[in-house]
Amino acid sequence: MHALVTGSAGFVGHALSRRLLAEGHRVTGFDGLSDYYDVDLKRARHRDLAQHERFAAVEARLETPGAVREVMEAGQPDIVFHLAAQAGVRYSLINPASYVDANLVGFANVLEAVRAHPVRHLMVASTSSAYGGDASVPFRETDRSVSPLTLYAASKLAGEAMAHSYAHLFSVPTTAFRFFTVYGPWGRPDMALFLFTRKILAGEPIEVFGEGAAERDFTYIDDLVDAIVRLADCVPPLPSQGGPVSDGDTLSKVAPYRLVNIGGGRPVRLDAMIEALEDALGRKAQRILKPLPPGDVIRTHASTELLESLVGQVPETSLETGIAAFVEWYRNYYPDA
Repeated sequence: MHALVTGSAGFVGHALSRRLLAEGHRVTGFDGLSDYYDVDLKRARHRDLAQHERFAAVEARLETPGAVREVMEAGQPDIVFHLAAQAGVRYSLINPASYVDANLVGFANVLEAVRAHPVRHLMVASTSSAYGGDASVPFRETDRSVSPLTLYAASKLAGEAMAHSYAHLFSVPTTAFRFFTVYGPWGRPDMALFLFTRKILAGEPIEVFGEGAAERDFTYIDDLVDAIVRLADCVPPLPSQGGPVSDGDTLSKVAPYRLVNIGGGRPVRLDAMIEALEDALGRKAQRILKPLPPGDVIRTHASTELLESLVGQVPETSLETGIAAFVEWYRNYYPDA
């Protein structure tokens, strides 16, 4: 198949593109290479993908009028994996306009492009942050999500609603999937694992928010990509052509649309993650304990029942194995660290 992957120079987009190329598919990568974090790392990801002759990169921003539509018209992809977004919970307190541009205006452009050039399946990345401040644990896709704590979470929640409306109005088969704390090789420099690794190797103290008691449902990148690829084959049917696969299915009653968690369902305390990182690095961290910053939640915990009913398995890589793989990549990529 021919896949369009937006955000192909990002952490998840790069890993997904590698997987699709390895399976023999053709991939067009679309990325604006924003300077939210190290652009050199993003370019390195694209260079890695460019080793495959079936990969083509387009450098453009989602919010540029007509940019996505031109790529869709030229390539006529079979499936769209929409991963591009302005990410980051805390950064949304500093630069809210970037979230409106990329996550709302940019995504509207993607939806219009898919409307003009229909695809077999539109896959839309969302976030566990969409559950907000009043979710019970584990987070279930059927929970009512109406209290986002940051503009980032609000923009992704709005994206889910926008996608549902297009699925209903224009019969666009759509699956939105909520990530839970993704980590692994080629990861994001703004995430805790990357930050902690850099500081521990430099002999600098690390800031531990939530005083180490916060819990996260860590999801290893390869497990996440495997789930996305498997979900791509689970095309939501039109309301008249199929029903829910289980009691907890989120299949819409009025549109070919479904929302799915992708996480392991095994929350880990932040201090336990740090201990695993210390073991992998062979060094101890100097910790500065701090309270949770605005917008952060004390715990994330994915319900995996729907994911398992759809694809037969859930992320299972242990935190220790995943952190060791990240540390190996980090030391190879930054040999002077």
